[in-house]
Amino acid sequence: MNAVIKIPPAPSPEALDHFSKQLSYETDCWDVQDALQSGTPGFTLLDVRGEASYRKSHIPSSINLPHRHITEEILLNYPTDTLFVVYCAGPHCNGATKAAVRLAQLGRPVKLMIGGLTGWQTEGFPLNTLPLDS
Repeated sequence: MNAVIKIPPAPSPEALDHFSKQLSYETDCWDVQDALQSGTPGFTLLDVRGEASYRKSHIPSSINLPHRHITEEILLNYPTDTLFVVYCAGPHCNGATKAAVRLAQLGRPVKLMIGGLTGWQTEGFPLNTLPLDS
């Protein structure tokens, strides 16, 4: 018996509950790009990596707010119902998860963009850069 079928799948009602909840915590690069192109995405996209990484390359219209710098004071600049979508370098990085935890601790709506910058690049979506000396 192979590893896929060795453990039987969850009953459909349990699977529906699990995967529906997963979508309330996560979004993906394609859906973020589609929403950004609409002109009214309904969220603020946060690049939670350090400033040097952000300057090197980032998703257009994202705001750089390293996860370590997410504070209640900074969030006062956003309405309390602002949905934040967070991303970091990619699947090998947990910075977006740390940012999502911090935002949730501060009572803010948040979703994690799975794949991060790596996923964005894999999809072939454009990136912006900033001068390193400014």
